[in-house]
Amino acid sequence: MIRVKSPQDLGAGILFFLLGLAGIYFGRELTYGSSMRMGPGYFPFWLSAIILFMGLVIGLRGLMFEGPAIEMPQVRPMAMVILSILSFGLFVIPLGTPLAIIVLVFIAAYARPDVNILETAILAVCSAVFAVLAFIYGLGQPLPLWGDF
Repeated sequence: MIRVKSPQDLGAGILFFLLGLAGIYFGRELTYGSSMRMGPGYFPFWLSAIILFMGLVIGLRGLMFEGPAIEMPQVRPMAMVILSILSFGLFVIPLGTPLAIIVLVFIAAYARPDVNILETAILAVCSAVFAVLAFIYGLGQPLPLWGDF
């Protein structure tokens, strides 16, 4: 009888294995080509094969070495991160990029239970300044600097 020593590794291995299989399955109709003349299916095939192999290795590791059990998922962090991303998409046009990023950072900060408001405010302002300099001015992305308010 097979004994699972690390359920986390076995679960991750199964997930990677299935992702690799899905990549190979869905990319099967793409032209493969060769190493010298790569077709559109060459890179996805090899990337999927590597992911599949990683899944095998991680899954076997879960059968051979002791490891932690699978924990219950924590809903608060996932919900706050998703909510912060959605809020950015909702507020970037009416408020502008800097204010939308500040809102994003404040919502995402509540993914952890002990929020430090001063630390969050400093991170939010620095993130907004960096995003404006990097994306709007540096890369010329068509993001609104200021909203329509």
